Amino acid sequence: MKFFLQALLVLITLQLSAQTTINGIVTDAKNNPIQGVNVYLDGTYDGGTTNEKGMFNFKTTETGTQILIASYVSYESFQMASDVSTLNNLNIKLREDVNSLETVVLSAGTFAAGDNSKVSVLKPLDVVTTASALGDFVGALQTLPGTTTVAEDGRLFVRGGEAEETQIFIDGIRVFTPYTPTTNNAPTRGRYSPFLFDGITFSTGGYSAEYGQALSSVLLLNTIDEPDQEKTDIGIMSVGATLGNTQKWKESSLSVNASYINLAPYLAIFKDRNDWIKPFQTASGETVFRQKTNNGLLKLYTGFDASNFELIQEDINNADGLRFKLKNSNLYFNGSYKAILENRWKLATGLSYTNAKTRVGIDASDINDTENSIHAKFKLRKSFSSRFKLNFGAEYFTTNFNENYQDDFIAPVEYGYNNNISAVFSEADIIFSKKLALKAGLRAEYSELFKETNISPRVSFAYKTGAKSQVSLAYGNFYQNPNSSILKFEQNLNAEQTQHYILNYQYNNDGRIFRAETYYKNYNKLVKYDTSFTSFDSNYNNAGNGFAKGLDLFYRDSKSIKNIDYWVSYSFLDTERDYRNYPNAAQPNFANRHNLNIVGKYWIEDWKSQVGLSYAYASGRTYTNPNETGFLNAKTKGFNSLSVNWAYLLSQQKILYFSINNVLGFKNVNGYQYANTPDLNNNFARRALKPAADQFFFVGFFWTISEKGTDNQLDNL
Repeated sequence: MKFFLQALLVLITLQLSAQTTINGIVTDAKNNPIQGVNVYLDGTYDGGTTNEKGMFNFKTTETGTQILIASYVSYESFQMASDVSTLNNLNIKLREDVNSLETVVLSAGTFAAGDNSKVSVLKPLDVVTTASALGDFVGALQTLPGTTTVAEDGRLFVRGGEAEETQIFIDGIRVFTPYTPTTNNAPTRGRYSPFLFDGITFSTGGYSAEYGQALSSVLLLNTIDEPDQEKTDIGIMSVGATLGNTQKWKESSLSVNASYINLAPYLAIFKDRNDWIKPFQTASGETVFRQKTNNGLLKLYTGFDASNFELIQEDINNADGLRFKLKNSNLYFNGSYKAILENRWKLATGLSYTNAKTRVGIDASDINDTENSIHAKFKLRKSFSSRFKLNFGAEYFTTNFNENYQDDFIAPVEYGYNNNISAVFSEADIIFSKKLALKAGLRAEYSELFKETNISPRVSFAYKTGAKSQVSLAYGNFYQNPNSSILKFEQNLNAEQTQHYILNYQYNNDGRIFRAETYYKNYNKLVKYDTSFTSFDSNYNNAGNGFAKGLDLFYRDSKSIKNIDYWVSYSFLDTERDYRNYPNAAQPNFANRHNLNIVGKYWIEDWKSQVGLSYAYASGRTYTNPNETGFLNAKTKGFNSLSVNWAYLLSQQKILYFSINNVLGFKNVNGYQYANTPDLNNNFARRALKPAADQFFFVGFFWTISEKGTDNQLDNL
């Protein structure tokens, strides 16, 4: 027994002598001690917790090289590998975890809309519940600051830029023909259903180096990754009908939408000034197929639409009017694949194909256009840490455009071009702390048509000024090739260019968001020509230039007043251009100096209804009055429009929807057409140009048949 006790004492003594003490202190970046930090050796039970002074102390019997870990909520974990004999008197600094909602967001020039956005100024549902939008995502975006009211056009005009300077992408892949073609003073609409998208990012400037061939803006649309349920959507409207169905399987899903629109019944009740021979009608269909893989997601999107109409428009120079007819078909395919690879690598790749055919008849002239376009893209992203991410890739654009022109006086003539562009880009996200972040990128593009390479540096910076506020800065160079109306006649040109400078302030607090943004854009190498319109006999050059500067304000509040959600946006724009056939620099006729939008929505619980209104005001636009001296020497009266809507929830899955645009019947004027020759008093007669559908009444009944009811009473609107 005595021998056993002696042996046990020896073993205990040896064990105690083999233990090593590990100690130190844990502080933050400002050397303040952190209490409650778990400090331990990885893979063992040996460890301790820091006290109020940030100090820790524990013993271990482990030997050799071990991994010491220190972890605490809202801080990045600390790791070090060393021999246990050296793990004493340590001074460990923990850095803030930047993967949190309180981290600064790079927001200069960008509006994000979607459930996954850290700062969302619009929600996907806003597209179909904003009175003036009429179910079109472009219509909803036109209530945001930075956009210009061009009611007779319908496309996005951003910060002094033309509509063609804004490019649209679906799942990161370019859409070459995003709008349905139309005629003068008849606004167009976007081709794509808002119900297929769950995220929208609208960048009014200073956007990522990943995107090119856009001088002013990019609009990024993301299709739904995973539908929440199987369902059938039925819509019966005053102008047509829609039908949609979604099916889900274990690892895949399919959504199909179809619609038919015909304005004949509407025009029979609400006459306009045009003599419609064949009212506008269109049939369209969309499908989205999704397939999950072991580490990624494949999405295949296809959209097709066909439209046609014929009318006689008023013309002051022609007593019989101007006969115009149009027939268009458009096929768009988009395939994208995203995957998570090993070692924090992410892959994103995709391909789009567009086939667009348009036949236009203007009196005796017949024009047939065919466009085939492809965009291929490959991108890799590496997260080296939560503070440093690198994004790089390559893409290729190719467009083949062909036009056949003929009339009663000349033989058929063909015009066209091939526009091939190769691009590479790289961009780094650097988050220094929760308060400070930087995005820096570089884009290089080579145009085979112009035989030139353009380099575009871009950088954005954000600093958090308070718990709910931040400031952002952005700068970038942007290039874009001229459009088909020019390139079909002349290819000996250069890409047009602009620089963006943006300063942004943002405040976001529990359902209230305020943004103030000022900017300056400098245009160079804009295309000029010396005829009234682009023509085969025009002389072209890149001597044009211009600028745009202004202030955008936005405020949204969904918390202050019960059941009321509203936003107010205002834009001030100062811009001039010397381009196209301008004899001198002037404010373009598509630009408004002042734009104001007020949108409100009120949920009435007793009525199970949501009522809404949208008011838009835009100051007058320039036009040339030949009775006075000068170019673009006069302005139209201001634009006013008040739109209202009402959505009544018949049941959890049935909604009755009413909407009226310009309910007060404001007589808005977009410009004037003047006679070609003066009268006896040497004055040129004029007529007002007004939008063909300035006042629009819409009624719809929407019914969703699904396996389960919806959680939000307006989700199916």
